[in-house]
Amino acid sequence: MLYGFDIGGTKIEFAVFNQKLEKRYSERIATPQDSYQSWLDAIVNLVKKADLQFNCTGSVGIGIPGFVRPDTGITEIANIKVANQQPIMSDLTRLLEREIRVENDANCFALSEAWDEDYKTANSVLGLILGTGFGGGIILNGKVYSGQTGMAGELGHMQLNYHALKLLGWNKAPIFSCGCGNQACLDTYLSGRGFELLYQHFYAEKKDAKTIIKHFYQNNPQAIEFVNLFIELMAISIGNIITAFDPEVIVLGGGLSNFDHLYTALPQALPAHLLRNAQVPLIRSAKYGDSGGVRGAAALFLSR
Repeated sequence: MLYGFDIGGTKIEFAVFNQKLEKRYSERIATPQDSYQSWLDAIVNLVKKADLQFNCTGSVGIGIPGFVRPDTGITEIANIKVANQQPIMSDLTRLLEREIRVENDANCFALSEAWDEDYKTANSVLGLILGTGFGGGIILNGKVYSGQTGMAGELGHMQLNYHALKLLGWNKAPIFSCGCGNQACLDTYLSGRGFELLYQHFYAEKKDAKTIIKHFYQNNPQAIEFVNLFIELMAISIGNIITAFDPEVIVLGGGLSNFDHLYTALPQALPAHLLRNAQVPLIRSAKYGDSGGVRGAAALFLSR
């Protein structure tokens, strides 16, 4: 059986899948906050419980909101303080007596989608999350590409380019600061949060994304103007990503991915920002929602 963990700052989600990635069991617990040992124990207990229930030694894949440095085996997960800067892979390997695979949670989201029946023949799938932040995962031939230090797919920390600044207005473009310490990162523009910040900047009104989208569908001229600008900003920025990776499929997740207009407007806007002979990838909404993280973590042990 394939075991998957989606570990966040407040909750640990655990699920058991068969080789077809069909879920057979799931459980959710609070993330231990008191000590690293308690955090390890929580994972070990869930795994051993499942081993007994399914009479097997299941594979263990883990998705975290950070990454493990390949050179040191030490984690970088700032929002889980008890496990930050710890050798979680070696410790869990020792405690569970089996191989442990750990990946960034955005990569697990992308991997889950790439293993959907509709995309399993695609050699390259790009998962993009339009949530509180903007990020993604790169899947090549059914495997996560995480790069030299584990940071591949941190697309939210690419920065606005010439064309994006021109679109936003040289003298009025907002330059937002990012949590990474840099400025003008895509994370603060192409996310749901960025959607709201940009609207407030240009129209001096604070509205949430749902209200702006509702007004767009009601044919409000201001909302239509803003959405058109945002789609163009997406096309400029995602166009650069497509030029770099040339994916066959792009899957969108996160709250803003529920805006159905994106799936017709973005493919229409992209060609102007691609090479002449480039092909716009298939762009689809994520299918697995909140369960994508554990499903993708379990899929870390699958291969084509």
